[in-house]
Amino acid sequence: MTADTHPVVPATAPPLPPSPTGRATAAMRHFGSAVWGHAWLIGGVAVVVALGYWQGVPMLFGPQIAADTVSRGDVIETVVATGSVQTPYRVQIQSQITGTVAAVAVDEGQRVTKGQLLISLENSELTGAFVQAQGAVAQAEAHIRQLAELTLPSAREALAQAKATQLNAQKTFNRAANLVRSGDETRVVLDAARRDLDLANADIRTYGLQIFTSSPGGSDYVTGQTQLDQARASLNSASSRLAYASITAPRSGVLIARNVENGAVVAPGTPLLALAPDGQVQLLLAIDERNLGMLALDQTAIASADAYADQKFAAAVSYINPGVDITKASVAVKLNVTAPPDYLRQDMTVSVDIDVGESKNALLLPSRSVNDQLTKAPWVMLVKGGRAIHQAVEIGLKNSAQVEIQQGVAEGDLVIPSSAGVVVGGRVRAMVAKTEPKT
Repeated sequence: MTADTHPVVPATAPPLPPSPTGRATAAMRHFGSAVWGHAWLIGGVAVVVALGYWQGVPMLFGPQIAADTVSRGDVIETVVATGSVQTPYRVQIQSQITGTVAAVAVDEGQRVTKGQLLISLENSELTGAFVQAQGAVAQAEAHIRQLAELTLPSAREALAQAKATQLNAQKTFNRAANLVRSGDETRVVLDAARRDLDLANADIRTYGLQIFTSSPGGSDYVTGQTQLDQARASLNSASSRLAYASITAPRSGVLIARNVENGAVVAPGTPLLALAPDGQVQLLLAIDERNLGMLALDQTAIASADAYADQKFAAAVSYINPGVDITKASVAVKLNVTAPPDYLRQDMTVSVDIDVGESKNALLLPSRSVNDQLTKAPWVMLVKGGRAIHQAVEIGLKNSAQVEIQQGVAEGDLVIPSSAGVVVGGRVRAMVAKTEPKT
């Protein structure tokens, strides 16, 4: 008999071999564990590599610098200075008499017109003197009228009567003389007739003199006219003193100072108000004497008051002092303001740019890139072949922002600003600097 045979199955099955995906996962886990275990070492290597690159590139190729480009454009050279607003002169308003202030009708900073009342003084005494002087004038005028209207006509009429009386007396005397010679009358009658004739002649002389003295040029008339002239002079004086009690503006302008109040006692010679008259406004500048050779009359300028810096106005050079202030090494220069803005005030601080030269289509560089501008050997740091080289230049006009380059560089050259801290001869990586928009 044949026995059935069966395969013997072990009690425990052997493990299956791993799949390829499982092997990859296991390898990654093993690699990750290894990397994580050495993370500090790998991080250190990365930092060293980054530092090496960061330090190595500048050492090999130089630092990266923003450079200015030589370009063409127009440049206006200016002399910049500060100064103050000045009217051509100031008027110090004073009292011409001693008196007590009754009222001050204006305030400092107020605009006034010519003839406007500024200060009133107590005037009762002055008014009384004025009225008295008026009375004296009236009295003197009445005396002159009396001479012309009464004395002179009366004297003329009396003279006419005296002449008629003298004529009758002369006839009577002649008759008496004839009768005395013929023996018909006595000597007494003749003497009486002579006396009457002499009296008539005396009256004629008296009334003739009265007419002469009462007529223009005569003593009575001259005396009366002198009294009238003196009375009128006294009246004018009293009127003037009364007018002095009302202090008015001598010109139109702006009051820039007030040194008086109601009730104050004022005397001649004491400034009470200061007036800046309307008229040509000027700017007074103190300019460094080194710029004297660039200044000329009628040069144009742009000015602005510090209080209104964004509002510009035009001016022109009108005066250059021939002398130099040795203590300040400066020259006094005045500019006329043709159309002064309303906000300008006496003694305001102003900033002025005087145009002293202009060049068209010139080679230009920003001022920051030109070294030793005030010496005879200006220079720039020119970028050439990846290095910063010393390049002498000749400069022309300049202002606060730009310098004209007449020789030494060409249009399109890159120049390193003096503040970049680059050593001459060192390597640089130049990039074009951004140009700020012109205002």
